[in-house]
Amino acid sequence: MSQIRFYLDEDAGKKSLANGLRNAEIDVMTTAEADRLGASDDNQLIWAMEQRRVIYSFNVGDFCRLHKAYLEQQQKHSGIVLAAKQSYSIGGQLRGLLKLVESMEAEDMANQLVFLKKYIENF
Repeated sequence: MSQIRFYLDEDAGKKSLANGLRNAEIDVMTTAEADRLGASDDNQLIWAMEQRRVIYSFNVGDFCRLHKAYLEQQQKHSGIVLAAKQSYSIGGQLRGLLKLVESMEAEDMANQLVFLKKYIENF
């Protein structure tokens, strides 16, 4: 089993969040670091899967739709984590993502869509 590796999309890719995850020894990459700014959500999800990374986003509508389409077409992705509220503090997001990493392995995230709320509100 292996640890979750994150890919932070454009709306969630704050440098301070990425740095906080790295300080906790979590492998993370942002769309800017991957030189993928402006790529479609579908292309971001494909790239994340190719890199074996779980994508993290605030874009609930598009990624819920993509997740459903993937399941219907029996396609695979590495996992999707969504934050329904952009009002979560960086610290709250960091704590939630770290709690997720503690509770799930990368293999467990395959084809899963989870909401960060579950991991933030349990503090």
